[in-house]
Amino acid sequence: MKQNKSIKILVIILVLLIVVAGVLLAIKIIGDNNKQEVNNNVASQNSEQTNTATVVEVKEPQIFQGTDRPIAVMIDNHKGALPQAGLNDAYLVYEMIVEGGESRLMALFKGVNLEQIGPVRSARHYFLDYALENDAIYVHFGWSPQAQSDITRLSVDNINGIYESSTSFWRTKDKKAPHNVATSTEKILEIANRKGYSTQSNRESVLNYVADPVHLDSEMIATTVTIPYSTSNVVTYEYDEATGRYIRYDRGEKQVDWVTGETVTTKNIIIVKVKNTTLNDGENKGRQTLDNIKTLDGYYITNGKAIAITCEKTDRAEQTVYKDLEGNEIEVNDGNTFIQMCPIDSKIEIEPGEETEAEVQTNTIQTNTQE
Repeated sequence: MKQNKSIKILVIILVLLIVVAGVLLAIKIIGDNNKQEVNNNVASQNSEQTNTATVVEVKEPQIFQGTDRPIAVMIDNHKGALPQAGLNDAYLVYEMIVEGGESRLMALFKGVNLEQIGPVRSARHYFLDYALENDAIYVHFGWSPQAQSDITRLSVDNINGIYESSTSFWRTKDKKAPHNVATSTEKILEIANRKGYSTQSNRESVLNYVADPVHLDSEMIATTVTIPYSTSNVVTYEYDEATGRYIRYDRGEKQVDWVTGETVTTKNIIIVKVKNTTLNDGENKGRQTLDNIKTLDGYYITNGKAIAITCEKTDRAEQTVYKDLEGNEIEVNDGNTFIQMCPIDSKIEIEPGEETEAEVQTNTIQTNTQE
């Protein structure tokens, strides 16, 4: 009897142990399942957050990218120099008055490879102010005495094509001298490396480019923009609503590229009104100077509209700040820009908007006195 009772007790203990073990196992399985479900939920949430971050990723403007140092090339704008090569590939082009009522262009290139740029022409000292503010290597073919002096005094990284080989700066046969000198970005960079110039730059853009389209809140419609540099030298832009770009005309002729034949167009136009006077340098060539280190009036034009702006430059090497009339730096559309620094008394026409200023000054200086 005692033996049977002991066996029953052992059986009961074994059953209880089995039950307890089963309960513990069940609790563990349930816990593991709950933990896995939590992990899956966290992973799902992280995945959703990652996908959301991808969707709301901030866009960056593309016109001014990378650390390639800008190259600023002086481009001839005499009628004998037309057409020019490379203007559509420049992210920024400055146009300014020179002697004889003519104007010259300074085209800035960044991270592009062009087999032909030009015609390249000689330096003028006030173009240096805008090469410096863009931290650009300044490329020219000859120079005025003032430009030569300032390049040395201001330690401007420059390349004077007159002193380079005919394989780096060459004369073409389809134009007449002095309007026929060409070069390439490859040759410019080869010379820059030989001279020990840095070809990298971290300088930020002068213009405040934005990725989202800029549509100006303005009643000033800018379908046709006319900018006289003199009575014989007039620049016109016509807005193409289909492309959202402005077609450039020089002296009444649509401008095209020298190499590709493509129409020259721009996304943005900035007009700066600046006083120019004739230098008394003893050579009687009518060379000009600009009163540009100050706050100047102007216009920003894009997508068929225009607004009045101010253009503040405090030093030759300091970047110009372009502001609206409320004092805010303007946002500029992601695209190439022509900055038209024109005589302060030019009769600028922004149509069908208002005409501005007085009649353009008649320039009596001879037109064939340029270097």
